[in-house]
Amino acid sequence: MSDTITFDDFLKVDIRVGTVTRAEPFPEAKKPAIKLWVDYGPGIGERKSSAQITAHYTPEALIGRQVLGVVNFPPRQIGPFMSEALVLGLHDAAGNVVLIGPDHAVPNGEKMC
Repeated sequence: MSDTITFDDFLKVDIRVGTVTRAEPFPEAKKPAIKLWVDYGPGIGERKSSAQITAHYTPEALIGRQVLGVVNFPPRQIGPFMSEALVLGLHDAAGNVVLIGPDHAVPNGEKMC
């Protein structure tokens, strides 16, 4: 378990839902990854992200999928790609990432509550 934080600390993490609008293989990454473009709705817009999700997903299958992501981290250079958001996931029993998203459609940009 991680260190205890306050509720105010938690509120600083801006987790929003967005829809994957574009996805491409990322062969230049050190570990197998996919480049994602996610629409987080009005006010935030489209953000790029790199995700190590190749065990369960193909770029084509990700288009139109809603995912949760942290949108208030500073951009991070990952090889030749600038990641602007952190798409969230969980490890399965084999250690592969499974994306987190709503089980019903919600408006892009909706904040996790």
